[in-house]
Amino acid sequence: QVQPVESGGGLAQAGGSLRLSCAASGRPLRNYAVAWFRQAPGKERELVAGVNRNGIITRHTDSVKGRFIISRSNAQNTVYLQMNSLKPEDTAVYYCAAGNVVDERTYMYDYWGQGTQVTVSS
Repeated sequence: QVQPVESGGGLAQAGGSLRLSCAASGRPLRNYAVAWFRQAPGKERELVAGVNRNGIITRHTDSVKGRFIISRSNAQNTVYLQMNSLKPEDTAVYYCAAGNVVDERTYMYDYWGQGTQVTVSS
């Protein structure tokens, strides 16, 4: 098993940047496709970005394209989400999830972190 652990959340102003990190204990993250999801109050959890095992194929949801970038360092056993040009609507709890493939369906992921809060003020 792998246990993802998120870090890097916090408070940012609109237009600012944050970088989230997803590290893991147990099995190496390089064995998995990894995705970032987010869930705002009263809303469903949604896929933000995902990356396949070797880091070559990435996917970003339309609302974050051009602003967020997902990347991974298998040597460091970490997946990153660089978030630039943040907007108040990016406010949510961000979750790291590991699975076999990148997919927008949450049930496709076997392993989830506890989440990290991102709050963007206007």
